[in-house]
Amino acid sequence: MAAHNSLAASLYFSLLLFSVITETVKVDACQPSSQLPEKTWCVANPSTKEAELQNNIEFVCSRLDCSLIQIGGLCFVPETNISHASVAMNLYYQFMGRNSWNCHFGGSGLIVATDPSYDACKYGCF
Repeated sequence: MAAHNSLAASLYFSLLLFSVITETVKVDACQPSSQLPEKTWCVANPSTKEAELQNNIEFVCSRLDCSLIQIGGLCFVPETNISHASVAMNLYYQFMGRNSWNCHFGGSGLIVATDPSYDACKYGCF
């Protein structure tokens, strides 16, 4: 019975922690961070190696919806790793609350104050 109570308590704590984390992540990405200007975006550093760009895409797309950079998506063209990584990295940066550390990506991310949107591909807040 003690093992059952311990398991139940552990499960309860995990659910409580998950709800706190979930609530923490639900921030308004359009609101300014305490340390950054009001409107900022995260893009891939142009000097980043192709393999690292691909790793960034895979990291973000395993956590968030990356349909924007898939075939038929508004940001599929140009079909390059630098472009796709920039869109994906910005999705992550915006979703996570626009903190500087959410654009680090092992040193391959850059925070910019100029909107990198082009044509129908919008990098804006969501």
